[in-house]
Amino acid sequence: MPSASCDTFLDDIEDIVSQEDSKPQDRHFSRKHVVPKVRRRNTQKYLQEENRPPSDSTIPGIQKIWIRTWGCSHNNSDGEYMAGQLAAYGYKITENASDADLWLLNSCTVKNPAEDHFRNSIKKAQEENKKIVLAGCVPQAQPRQDYLKGLSIIGVQQIDRVVEVVEETIKGHSVRLLGQKKDNGKRLGGARLDLPKIRKNPLIEIISINTGCLNACTYCKTKHARGNLASYPIDELVDRAKQSFQEGVCEIWLTSEDTGAYGRDIGSSLPALLWKLVEVIPEGAMLRLGMTNPPYILEHLEEMAKILHHPRVYAFLHIPVQSASDAVLMEMKREYCVADFKRVVDFLKDKVPGITIATDIICGFPGETDQDFQETVKLVEEYKFPSLFINQFYPRPGTPAAKMEQVPAQVKKQRTKELSRIFHSYSPYDHKIGQRQQVLVTEESFDSKFYVAHNRFYEQVLVPKNPIFMGKMVEVDIYESGKHFMKGQPVSDAKVYTPSISKPLARGEVSGLTEEFRNRLGNHLNSVSHTSAANQRVSASSRMVLRLQRLHRDFALKMSVGLAVFAILFALLVKDKEKLGYNLVSILCFGPEEGDSPVAQSLTRESMENSQCHVLFGSISDNKIGS
Repeated sequence: MPSASCDTFLDDIEDIVSQEDSKPQDRHFSRKHVVPKVRRRNTQKYLQEENRPPSDSTIPGIQKIWIRTWGCSHNNSDGEYMAGQLAAYGYKITENASDADLWLLNSCTVKNPAEDHFRNSIKKAQEENKKIVLAGCVPQAQPRQDYLKGLSIIGVQQIDRVVEVVEETIKGHSVRLLGQKKDNGKRLGGARLDLPKIRKNPLIEIISINTGCLNACTYCKTKHARGNLASYPIDELVDRAKQSFQEGVCEIWLTSEDTGAYGRDIGSSLPALLWKLVEVIPEGAMLRLGMTNPPYILEHLEEMAKILHHPRVYAFLHIPVQSASDAVLMEMKREYCVADFKRVVDFLKDKVPGITIATDIICGFPGETDQDFQETVKLVEEYKFPSLFINQFYPRPGTPAAKMEQVPAQVKKQRTKELSRIFHSYSPYDHKIGQRQQVLVTEESFDSKFYVAHNRFYEQVLVPKNPIFMGKMVEVDIYESGKHFMKGQPVSDAKVYTPSISKPLARGEVSGLTEEFRNRLGNHLNSVSHTSAANQRVSASSRMVLRLQRLHRDFALKMSVGLAVFAILFALLVKDKEKLGYNLVSILCFGPEEGDSPVAQSLTRESMENSQCHVLFGSISDNKIGS
């Protein structure tokens, strides 16, 4: 093989380094300026993980709850009270059903479709593995229905105990509270009125003045749930109204199954309550009276006309007629005749000019003939009610009407359609175009294009979306009308009137946190915090044990690696390679013996006493530190 030849010879391999290259001392100097990059720790995330309860935690008061309410304003008020109590105790009320841990379903039993929606929501919650609490009239009236089995239920008079029911449900228990509230054997109106609540609309307070009624209508299922009449004392209702105004409410709705019957069980009356309430309504705020049946307002017509004339009371009354046939009314057990209804309406329209009368009609009640239905049609054509609620009859289980001979479904649908056509044949507000009205703005329209206001007669007026109008009295000129509304243009030189009340609460804010409730809340939160702290301490202890175990494993691993390195170095130092295997094992595990090299004896004496390495080997295999 030919030999390689070079023109120049290198004295040393290090001569290959050129003069431009950095010298060893330069590299050493540069090393002092190298700053190691430290991996930054996500402290916030770490703290959150540290404080987060264990994954299997069932600590009450930290879950998200979705509340759905069907039905009347009384039911909506109950829903607001339940939301307020749960939020005050620490639960988060969410509008996103999928994010919620528990669904609180507040039902209505008036018609079949409402209960169908309720039943479907239960099924959906079960499919999504949500915790479920049921409330409202359906489970109160029929708690033994098959689709309610095994689910927690809170009765309509037990809503002040919703926190207890939710807590137990979250823990995996099924709880049912369906009893009536009584005082010395006398049935009360229900839960206290001073409980916390979250108003759906911070500007509107719904006050239930009584629960139940004095009637026994053959089609009504609500009677099975709400029971007989039980009224709240006047002073409690007035106090609730005062509190609402102090929280920025500018409109109060009085509601119940029959407001006209108020006070008959406690020796009072509806006019007596209303006169007390108007004394505390601040200027710029309004009161709306709820539904009343004809029999219980007949004896108060004079007083009611005076009250509906009050500038802070809407000239509006909801009086359900249900049918214009006396024969049908008798089968319904409505306890009045068509002449009684007409007397009430005619008197109020005469004494309170412009008053809005709203009414209800049931189409296709059992036994209703074509002639009966035509009488109802004539009544609608005569009075041209601006607000008319038309309902197809649905037989409710357990009611007397469900056992009667039913009108064919096709006939019921046809009559409902015919009456709806007649209702839409007239325009109740056309004659008001060009009028100047003062309206109270309280909400936003469904299409989000307008603000919704109401005039003196509680007729709906749509106004431009100007934020300064919300919760205020505004003067507008009516320029357009529809079947259910008018449109108003604010007068350019008119002053926007601010009611003499406090600033309203923010949407979702809890109202009515009394001192007594705060004390109860404090005791509850203390117990919850102790439980939470205990769970966190347990969690922290568990994490500490895991850390120690990891440290032990790391230490053992490092020690074993260190011993291996030590053995290799030792092997290099020992000249007697034939005895290396035996000496290495004997030295590391049992100590030095005679014949070992002086180096081995020295290393063993300095670093290992009494077979220390044997103990370490045992430590590695047992995952423990020490013996």
